[in-house]
Amino acid sequence: MLNLLESDLLYWVSQYFLPLVRLASFFMAAPIFSTRIVSTRIRLILTLSITILIVPILPPAPLVSGIDVSMFIIVAQQILIGVALGFTFQVVFQLFVLAGQYIAMKLGLGFASMNDPSNGVSVTIVSQFYLLTTTLLFLSFNGHLILIQILVDSFTAIPIGTVGISTSNIYRIVELGGWMFGSALVISMPVLTALLVVNVAFGVMSRSAPQMNIFAVGFPITLIFGLMIMWVGFSAFLSSFELFIDEGIAFALTLLTP
Repeated sequence: MLNLLESDLLYWVSQYFLPLVRLASFFMAAPIFSTRIVSTRIRLILTLSITILIVPILPPAPLVSGIDVSMFIIVAQQILIGVALGFTFQVVFQLFVLAGQYIAMKLGLGFASMNDPSNGVSVTIVSQFYLLTTTLLFLSFNGHLILIQILVDSFTAIPIGTVGISTSNIYRIVELGGWMFGSALVISMPVLTALLVVNVAFGVMSRSAPQMNIFAVGFPITLIFGLMIMWVGFSAFLSSFELFIDEGIAFALTLLTP
């Protein structure tokens, strides 16, 4: 007959449950893993499997004395660390979606939206195209394994029971919003600049030939020209993707400094 003492239960809680909380929080916020395509059952199996595999190589967690205030504080710290790391990479993915929104609005395709099956929201066609391209590129160089590696390294950089993410790093996470808008503007700037020149040309035409219906002629020309610029400039998408992914990874590593 198996006899479990209270000390044994507390040992299993500190050694397995607390890492499980950080892993589960990360997978609930990280891109690809948090999408609706990955079911909750798969995320749970993945979290349990990784927890069982990495616990033997993790630094020993402090033994908890029971269900008290200190236990809830440690759990809250693990949730904050996991969500912060996952949210960082979520921002990197969303900047490409935002760049697609910029381009779609300028092309006049703001009305051409579709339901994103991964997030359950309506996004423009261009944003969906950029998001799919980003996801495929990310998976092609094993980016999902890099995310898991960073999460495992976080247990060494910020051991369980120590101080969690510092206040300065939390403010830096908030500042990621400005970085996201600026980076999205950098990606969409070639198309926006080219379409601005086209719109200025149509403005001159409307002044020189008022009888011409600029709205009927300008929309298809603007759409075709914008798509052509997107096709020509898509060759630089890979370099932009590598740049912003590297910046996201570098920022995630800075969060691991207590």
